[in-house]
Amino acid sequence: MTQTITVIRGDGIGPEIMDATLHVLDTMQLGLAYEEADAGLVALEKHDELLPQATLDSITRNRIALKSPLTTPVGEGFSSINVELRKRFDLYANVRPAKSFPNTKSRFPTGVDLVTVRENTEGAYIGEGQSITEDGETATLVQKITRKGSDRIVRYAFDLAVRTGRRKVTVVHKANILKTTSGLFLKVAREVAAQYPQIECNEMIVDNTCMQLVMRPEQFDVIVTTNLFGDIISDLCAGLVGGLGLAPGANIGKDAAIFEAVHGTAPDIAGQGKANPCALLLGAAQMLDHLGKPEYATRLRDAIVATLEAKDSLTPDLGGSGNTMSFAKAIASRI
Repeated sequence: MTQTITVIRGDGIGPEIMDATLHVLDTMQLGLAYEEADAGLVALEKHDELLPQATLDSITRNRIALKSPLTTPVGEGFSSINVELRKRFDLYANVRPAKSFPNTKSRFPTGVDLVTVRENTEGAYIGEGQSITEDGETATLVQKITRKGSDRIVRYAFDLAVRTGRRKVTVVHKANILKTTSGLFLKVAREVAAQYPQIECNEMIVDNTCMQLVMRPEQFDVIVTTNLFGDIISDLCAGLVGGLGLAPGANIGKDAAIFEAVHGTAPDIAGQGKANPCALLLGAAQMLDHLGKPEYATRLRDAIVATLEAKDSLTPDLGGSGNTMSFAKAIASRI
C-alpha cells in the first residue's frame, strides 16, 4: 500500500540533504510516494508568501511531512514558519533524540541515549501579550501554561517511554521561582506520573538539569519540559553528541506530524555537496517509527552507525572527504 508524504525541500542546503534522504528511503522500497510542496524563501519567490495555502493543504491531506530547513527572512512582517506550522496543525510534541555516534567530534562518543520531549504550543514562545512602552524602555510578554497542554505533553512522554522500552522520565521545571506557570506544569506532571507506576519519575530544576547533562548525561532517559526550557535543553543535548548535524526532530500532533532536520539552512555551503544529511535521515527514521515501520527505522539507524564506523564517504564536518550524496549512497549500501 502506498503512503503519500508531503516533502518540503527547503532552503540553502535543504534540497541537497532531501535528495540524499529520499535516495536512502527509496533503497528500502517502502512504498512511499512524495508530494512536493514549497515553503520558505523558495515559496516567497514563487508564490509571494512563505507558507502557501497549497502547502498547508498538502500536509492536511497527507498528515505526514518530511521537511528540510527553512529560512524566515529577518525583519518585521515575517513570523517564524516553524512556529506557524506548529500552530496551524497543533503539533504539541517536539521530540528530539540525542544519541552518541561513533567517529564524531563529540564530547560523549559513547553513553548518551536520551530523548527530550518539549511542549510545542504554549509558554514563552507563543508570543501572546507582547508589548513595549512608548519610550522603548520596557518590554512585556505573557507566558501561558494550561492544564490541557501540560497533561498531554507529559502523557506523551510517558507513553513514549512505555512504547520504546525506556525506564525513566525526568520532569524539568522552574517551579521554585515560576510558581504559577511552571508550578502548574509540575503539579500536572505529578498527577500523570502517578498513572505510570512502571516508569521511574524524577523532578529536576532546569538549571541543575543543564549542569547534570554536561556532567553525567547517562543518567537521563526521557526528559519532558515546557517550550523554552525544551528548546534550550534539546540543543544542549545535540552539542553533547556532535552537534546539530546529528540532531533530528519530530513535531507530533493529533492530526499531523512533521519530521525534520533541526539545523539551519547553511547558505554558505549550499550547492557545494558538503552538507551532512544525517539529521534529516534520522528525522526520516522517526517518521518510519511513526508510520508503524520500526524495523525499517532500525535498519536505517544501524546503517548510519555502520557507515560512521567504517568512515566511508563521510562529509567534511565528520572528518571525511565524501559529499552529501556519496555519504547517502554509502548508507544505502548498508541497509
